[in-house]
Amino acid sequence: MTEPIDLVIFDCDGVLVDSERLAIHVDVLLLDRLGWPLTEAEVVERFVGRSDADMREEVEAHLGHPIPPEVGAEFDEIYRSIFENELVAVDGIVEALEALEAVGVLTCVASSGGHAKIRRSLELTGLTRYFDDRIYSAMDVVRGKPAPDLFLFAGEGMGVRPSRSAVVEDSGFGVEAALAAGMRAFAYAGGVTPAARLARPGVVVFDEMRQLPGLLTAAGMRTRDADSGRRPS
Repeated sequence: MTEPIDLVIFDCDGVLVDSERLAIHVDVLLLDRLGWPLTEAEVVERFVGRSDADMREEVEAHLGHPIPPEVGAEFDEIYRSIFENELVAVDGIVEALEALEAVGVLTCVASSGGHAKIRRSLELTGLTRYFDDRIYSAMDVVRGKPAPDLFLFAGEGMGVRPSRSAVVEDSGFGVEAALAAGMRAFAYAGGVTPAARLARPGVVVFDEMRQLPGLLTAAGMRTRDADSGRRPS
C-alpha cells in the first residue's frame, strides 16, 4: 500500500516563480554571444532544472575555454535586471499554497539555485511567507539534479522519510531526481518543459497549478493539526 504524503517539496524556478521563460531568453543570447547558438527548445532540453554551476561547466567544456569574465559580468547584470523588473509568481501557485497552508501540510523549497537567488525570487514575488527558512539549495549538496541528493537532504532536514514525501517539479532532470530519491513526483507541464519530457511511470503530470492540492489529496496527502503539530488519528 502506498504510504501517505506528509511533506511537499517545491522546486522554485518554473514551479513557484515564472523565471524559466525569462532565463531561457537570456541564456540563448549569452550562448549565441559565446559562439554556441542554441534554440530555446535546446536550452530547455540541456539545462532547465540543472544548477548554474553545472550549466557553466558544460558551456565551458563545449567552448574549450572559460567564459570571459567581462561577458559573465555583463550577462549577470542582464539576468538581475530582467528578474527585478519582470519576475512574477507562477499562475495559480498562491491559491495552491494557500490551500495547503489551510490544512497544515508541511512544505519546503528545494532548488538548483543558490540560497540568495532563491530567497530573492521568493521576495520579489511575495512568496517568502509560505516557506520562511524551509529552503534547501543544490549548493548544500555534492551532486545536483538529476541526482537525488538535494531532495534527500531536504527530506532529512524536514524530518520526513522519502516514501512519505512528494516533489513538485517542472523539469525532466528534477523529475528524475525525485524518482531517484524514492519520492512521488508531480510534474508541472504549464511552463517551458513539454509534458512528454516530464512523463514517467508513476509521475503525475498536470498543467494547471490550481489542480495541485486536489492531486495531492487524491494521492494520499495527510494533513496535520496546524495549531498543535499533531497528526490527526
